[in-house]
Amino acid sequence: MTQAPTLPCAPLTPEFIAMVNRGVSTVVASRDAAMRPSLMRAMGSSISMDGTRITVFVARSQGRQLLLDVASTGQIAVVFSDPGSHRTLQVKAGAVDLRNADAGDTALLRRYLLAMEREICAIGYPVNVVDAMLACRLDDLVAISFTPAAAFDQTPGPRAGSALAATN
Repeated sequence: MTQAPTLPCAPLTPEFIAMVNRGVSTVVASRDAAMRPSLMRAMGSSISMDGTRITVFVARSQGRQLLLDVASTGQIAVVFSDPGSHRTLQVKAGAVDLRNADAGDTALLRRYLLAMEREICAIGYPVNVVDAMLACRLDDLVAISFTPAAAFDQTPGPRAGSALAATN
């Protein structure tokens, strides 16, 4: 959709791919041409088994500025964080594909909701917190897909902020 395609980053580790695939807290960010940030919580996410393609779902009604920024700059950063351990992955890209969510996304979005209910309930919050946080209509969702161009271990501790190294 926007900007020139970017080269994929170093491969994501199997542990990070499994964490993202399990369904963890996901926050999406971008910026406008003046470098002003925009961000919002994703309503769902998915990752290819090899980690080379990620899709996040955001609510149009809540993320107008974010969607404008992503569409105009192609810049996106997504943070995936496990609520129980705080293990965190950040990925960035400079090219995205945008589309409206459709009925084919329903099962994926349902799995994400159930996963987030498990994750948040496991740390002591009631299920209605997650249900309120992720409440949305399918026709309000936009899917943003991209190939990660950079990836960082953002887990709190001495390695926080370090780029993932190539494994080959």
